[in-house]
Amino acid sequence: MLLASDGVTAGAIAAAVGKSVLTVRRWRRRYMAKGFDGLLKDATRPSRVKPLTPEKVKQVVHMTLHEKPPNATHWSLRSMAAAAGISYSSVQRIWHAHGLKPHLIETFKISRDRNFAAKVADVVGLYLNPPDKALVLCVDEKSQIQALDRTQPGLPMKKGRAGTMTHDYKRNGTTTLFAALNMLDGKLIGIFMPGDRHREFLRFLKLIDHQTPASLDLHLVVDNYATHKTPAVKRWLKTHPRFHLHFTPTSASWLNMVERFFAEITRKRIRRGVFKSVAELKSAIVEYLENHNADPKPFIWIKSAGEILEKVTRAKQALESQH
Repeated sequence: MLLASDGVTAGAIAAAVGKSVLTVRRWRRRYMAKGFDGLLKDATRPSRVKPLTPEKVKQVVHMTLHEKPPNATHWSLRSMAAAAGISYSSVQRIWHAHGLKPHLIETFKISRDRNFAAKVADVVGLYLNPPDKALVLCVDEKSQIQALDRTQPGLPMKKGRAGTMTHDYKRNGTTTLFAALNMLDGKLIGIFMPGDRHREFLRFLKLIDHQTPASLDLHLVVDNYATHKTPAVKRWLKTHPRFHLHFTPTSASWLNMVERFFAEITRKRIRRGVFKSVAELKSAIVEYLENHNADPKPFIWIKSAGEILEKVTRAKQALESQH
């Protein structure tokens, strides 16, 4: 730039500094456009990799949705990259842009219960519009909870390393937790039983009867397990008219809110626990229940029965269109 300011030609400047005339002219244009700041760093250059054509993007999307690799059940980044002849990072960008996740799969189950709609309306109605002078309790059994001990002690978490635990375990027995979740305040009535037969269910009903105000009706949401419908249970219910059972549809345990509580206790207290005996397992669960009931937070149901039925209808239509 100093030589140019002295009136030296581009050819002479190029010969003096050992650069091409094209380079000299490019830097002079940059100085004229951006001033001294334009000389402090090099200008951005176009990528040497050509952008993907729309046809190539369509090919990757079509293969992801409608084809499978010859040696696997689903595509990976690298298998798709090899099949399409592009880099795996390009495949990653295409999948991200189109919301495709072939490495993930979700499970589902559509209930075949002939009274599905009526049962959904009944249970959801209890959640959204509970009856006056009554309690809504979600009741179920978490059966066969295993007291698992690890075969070797793990290492604690430290900076830069997660805690460890062995993948194998030793079984030290099982127990069954009967639970009734109060939809009003989130408190839970729980008791351990050796099994989940109708005798244990009757014992739990008697416990609920004892631990709830006698002046209130009790509406219990339960599943279609056979032990909830035995002649002995029906006889007991006739002598205790404040109890009303509401059954969830077949294959629709997600409608029972106590299942949400079971998921919480499994994730927070059971799954990563180490228990050398059933007594230790029970003690840990009791401690969790006591802490929960000391500061309960109720689960809030927000979906209406109409919204649930519409979603199920859409799911059925989607399945029928595919098959």
